[in-house]
Amino acid sequence: MAVIGGVAAAGGAGYAAGQERGVTGEIDDLATKDNVLLALANQKPALPADIAVTVYDGRVLLTGTASTPQAKDQAAALARGAAGAKAVYDQIAVAPPVTPWRTAKDAWITTRLRSDLTFDSSVKSLNYTIETNAGAVYLMGSARTQGELDRAVAWARNIPDVKRVVSYVEIRPGAPIAAQAEAPPAAVDTAPGSPAAAPPTPVEEHRL
Repeated sequence: MAVIGGVAAAGGAGYAAGQERGVTGEIDDLATKDNVLLALANQKPALPADIAVTVYDGRVLLTGTASTPQAKDQAAALARGAAGAKAVYDQIAVAPPVTPWRTAKDAWITTRLRSDLTFDSSVKSLNYTIETNAGAVYLMGSARTQGELDRAVAWARNIPDVKRVVSYVEIRPGAPIAAQAEAPPAAVDTAPGSPAAAPPTPVEEHRL
């Protein structure tokens, strides 16, 4: 089993302090991530899965691949039982592992989007974590307004080779828009280059 950590790396205390969740929140999330990874790694027999774990405000996003539906469900159950996990969003695909070429392209998409958000003065990029898997971009974090989130989604949607964008971003202040339920995200079909969608359903998904 290969378990890969997918949370955005922190660039020191200054980086964490600039986030809405703060230093304490990031430390808590790192601990939760470690708990999930440990639960997955200690499973016997080993899970036939290649899973990335991203955590923000105790909300756990699972991406990657599993060889069977049973392995996918088991990974999600283990994550839900991990200390510190407030909600689990299961985006694991039942599919063969992605190829090294696809992994490299996903890494490029993540880097490109991180750069786009950083240089957009209307987006507080420190509050977003980005995970890309098989051309799907997953956003987690905190947006100050719906308009800011729409801009972040639009940046992601217009990067070449992005197949879809799924947002698990909360609007502060208020309850997380994606944490209200663990149901699958509602799909919103859009075309490349089209404007950002209207205010999202509890979990907003844009398919290209």
